[in-house]
Amino acid sequence: MVKAILFDAAGTLIRLTRSVGENYAYVGTQVGLRLNAQQLDQAFSLAWTALPSRKAIDGPRDDDDKGLWHDIVFRVLDRAAPGLSALDRDNFFEIAYEHFAEPEVWELFPDVIEVLSELHPRYQLAVISNFDGRLRFVLEHLGVRKFFKYVFLSSELGADKPDPEIFHRSLKFIGVSADVTLHVGDDPARDWRAAAAVGLHVFELDRKTKSLRDLLRHPAL
Repeated sequence: MVKAILFDAAGTLIRLTRSVGENYAYVGTQVGLRLNAQQLDQAFSLAWTALPSRKAIDGPRDDDDKGLWHDIVFRVLDRAAPGLSALDRDNFFEIAYEHFAEPEVWELFPDVIEVLSELHPRYQLAVISNFDGRLRFVLEHLGVRKFFKYVFLSSELGADKPDPEIFHRSLKFIGVSADVTLHVGDDPARDWRAAAAVGLHVFELDRKTKSLRDLLRHPAL
């Protein structure tokens, strides 16, 4: 039944080796700042949740969405380190942006290689993520880029999950219809409900209760 499988990235295939706050605190040490990781985690969660939804545009977003991450980081610093100077903020952001492109910041979930190796010979596999071009470097260094014919990024497609347009544009690139495509993701809104609304088959990956290996028993495969 299924010809293509789309995979979310963060939370589905890859995860941070340390929390966002711990990574931000480390970045702080690189510019001479002492920041509290727990406060940074809380501030990031609030900043991420408060992000407004964006309308799809025709073509890629400006500067590979670097401006979006600049806004997020500054919101985090507003809460966790409000006294920082403009120069410290700018230095922090530039180092943080490069830091999250480093492969050692990320790791694969233990079940990923096994599952992708099983599926790759039989299906067209693709990544679809609310990320930017840094994700390609991460996937390459973690050894899984070879499994995916396409890597669809919201910064390049001009649409973000859960907007249906990101799925429509991805399916057009692959050349398949929604009814023969399965989406795999861990986010109830951005992955499960969004993909189902477009007519894709969905594997709801809740890593508290499931493994990616359970995908191999999905009835649509």
